[in-house]
Amino acid sequence: MHGEYKVPGGKLVVLDVEVDQTDSDAILRDVQLSGDFFLEPDSALTRMRDALESAPADMSAAQAAQRVSEALQPSDNLLGITPEGVGIALRRALGKALSWDDIDFDVIHGPVVPPMVNVAMDETLAQDVAEGRRKPFMRIWEWDDPAVVIGSFQSYANELWQDGIDKYGITVCRRITGGGAMFMEAGNCVTYSLVVPTALVDGLSFAQSYEFLDQWVMEALEKVGVKARYVPLNDIASEEGKIGGAAQKRFANGYMVHHVTMSYDIDAAKMLEVIRIGKEKIHDKGTRSAVKRVDPMRSQTGMAREDIIDVFLGHFRDKYHATDGEITQHDIEIAENRCRTKFATHEWTYRLP
Repeated sequence: MHGEYKVPGGKLVVLDVEVDQTDSDAILRDVQLSGDFFLEPDSALTRMRDALESAPADMSAAQAAQRVSEALQPSDNLLGITPEGVGIALRRALGKALSWDDIDFDVIHGPVVPPMVNVAMDETLAQDVAEGRRKPFMRIWEWDDPAVVIGSFQSYANELWQDGIDKYGITVCRRITGGGAMFMEAGNCVTYSLVVPTALVDGLSFAQSYEFLDQWVMEALEKVGVKARYVPLNDIASEEGKIGGAAQKRFANGYMVHHVTMSYDIDAAKMLEVIRIGKEKIHDKGTRSAVKRVDPMRSQTGMAREDIIDVFLGHFRDKYHATDGEITQHDIEIAENRCRTKFATHEWTYRLP
């Protein structure tokens, strides 16, 4: 059995192993640990390997990492390899965790629908994937109406200025993921949703999974000239300030949605009439009292939003060998019905008043 894991910012960890099945237990044997990492002294590799030999085959990645950690000495130097990385490589070798290459992806752009329908599709399409009606996918949203999409756990009154909502005719949608409010007008940002099996992030902490799932978009941003970095827990930033943020929802059916919104060209003055943003957040988003727009991607790339999206789609398609998928009219109708029964209801929108 063979498993591989690329440590973020580190090196490739490779683990080969066999499993012996007894009457009551399954144990690991013939563990081999390799990769392009660095460590000193050489004996550390033997101790790490031996820590897994004869261990229970059903242990979690965290339990495997703990075994490896306990085998290390204070004087050991590990570069590019971590105990957590060894644990994930083991789980992949045993078929308990997935890698990107194990997943057959679709890549989808659009269609243009109201923001609330996009919010509903994060739930309805994820259900389709879990029930085998659709492949895992990355979908870039398009929308036609202004909206504020608030996090699942945000208070409506604490986050929004009702006068601004009424003044600009803005729809308020509450999404299924946590995180902060998104100010959305047609063409002012780039939002994508990624629906994958939770086994893809097996062994990763919640914090680690955010950066792991967004590595592809960090590479795509570099292609369009944005020097981005990940800021834990869930922010993407550049030298000019925050670009966007991510959020997740993990379902009991073994799948999850991970989505990101990145600012392209936002009317900051209007946004501040609609969303209650404290001084710390204003500074974090790169706005000042004299600035009228938040435009990190437009100003840093000089590219049209459509061209940036084309790069994103192409990079995901090439990196993960994804095929082009689509949203059908039937998909939209299901999402519209979910809006009527859940997302557009007073009970959902004001569940935290």
